Amino acid sequence: MPAAYGPVLDEPFPIEAVPAGVVPERFWRQRVDNPFRNEKPGTLIVDPGTFYLHLVEEGGTAMRYGIGVGRQGFSWSGDAVVQYKRKWPRWKAPDDMVARNPSLIPYSVANGGMDPGPLNPLGARALYLFQNGEDTLYRIHGNPEADSIGKAVSSGCIRLLNQDIIDLHGRVKNRAKVIVVPASGPASVA
Repeated sequence: MPAAYGPVLDEPFPIEAVPAGVVPERFWRQRVDNPFRNEKPGTLIVDPGTFYLHLVEEGGTAMRYGIGVGRQGFSWSGDAVVQYKRKWPRWKAPDDMVARNPSLIPYSVANGGMDPGPLNPLGARALYLFQNGEDTLYRIHGNPEADSIGKAVSSGCIRLLNQDIIDLHGRVKNRAKVIVVPASGPASVA
């Protein structure tokens, strides 16, 4: 694994190294030629069908990250903005998620959510997506489960490795445009 995926020890909570052999190399963070030439620098493009998130950069490049996406029935597409960003966010299980899984009641909105930490489903950072001034309840966030990258397993949010969300969080601006393209069909790369 590249050094960028080693342990992170200068955070409020330690982040373990990404285990070798868990995340395929094609999903490692890398600078690539920008495949979205019509979008302005600073725009985030999420392509659930390829399991990539691109941050459009100046000069014809984009930073590409491997992602995990929503499983069938939990995906979302459309345009949004990064309304705000948080380091080590509190996770509050949405009401519909709690209804499907009552064991999440202690982490519900009504109960104040889950404290930040290494097991928090939002990981080390989160970008909060809004559409027309309203919270979509979808996030681009870190996660402690490296084996979810390149798979459709979440409840709709876009997951990155904690090392990658820390990198992205430092690059993206509040109010950045986000485009989530429609998935072409159920996908999961194992």
